[in-house]
Amino acid sequence: MVNSKNLKTILDGLYAARSSRHLANDPLSFCHRYPDPADREIVGFIAAAFAYGNVKIILKNLEAVFAPMGPSPRRFVETFEPAGELRSYAGFKHRFNDHRDLCALLLAARTMLEEADSIGDYFLGCYDATAEDITPSLIEFTAALLAMDYTPVFGPAGIPADSYFPFFFPSPAAGSACKRLCMFLRWMVRPADGIDLGLWREVSPSKLVIPVDAHIQRIGRNLGLTFRRQADWRMAREITAALRKLDPADPVKYDFSLCHLGISEGCDGTVRPLCGECPVTTVCTERSS
Repeated sequence: MVNSKNLKTILDGLYAARSSRHLANDPLSFCHRYPDPADREIVGFIAAAFAYGNVKIILKNLEAVFAPMGPSPRRFVETFEPAGELRSYAGFKHRFNDHRDLCALLLAARTMLEEADSIGDYFLGCYDATAEDITPSLIEFTAALLAMDYTPVFGPAGIPADSYFPFFFPSPAAGSACKRLCMFLRWMVRPADGIDLGLWREVSPSKLVIPVDAHIQRIGRNLGLTFRRQADWRMAREITAALRKLDPADPVKYDFSLCHLGISEGCDGTVRPLCGECPVTTVCTERSS
């Protein structure tokens, strides 16, 4: 079992060593292109939704999404008309999702702005500040998003049974790790630190749950933060609970640094020469296996 005091010292050092190179290799970098918090919120919502698969392809496809939006994605979404943009984005594809899914996502964002003036205020309508973490809030938020009217995009029959649009909004109720939604919440909620944005101050960072991708799944196990094998909501909460012991007020502060050990530094559990330079090598069971 890793000594928690030693682990905290190592992870605090890892957090302090975050770099602009790591940020440039992350979908969050698109938010930093815009000075207006209202634009950053919209960009974060869209960028997080497509943050799955190979990072180079993610960044390339996000360029194609944001280029037509001009200098203010918020203004673009406020005036978004599905009929026109279905033509403008025709041919767009990101793995499972196509141009219809993108336009439905933009319609969801427009609807939230119309109903609550911001995505943050819309989320607050689902937020349970008394809960242990964001589990019930995220369940309500995703249910509300999927219940919106997407007729302008999909037609009167609603979201087709074979559509991957619901893939944007998985729910903890179904056991999903909800990686991309948890990542979006981290971007919005955590204090502005040069990486995360600190836009939603009414939501406590202590309530966040870590986004579990393949890197966090593997590194979390190697650091003894979880003993589960499946990347699901239970694993996400288990890793978060372990990190909460290191920083009760801000447990997911370590997420960006840990996942970029894989994304930017190349750690995939097989490249042993990298271990000697890795800042967590002394507490990583992968090193000794």
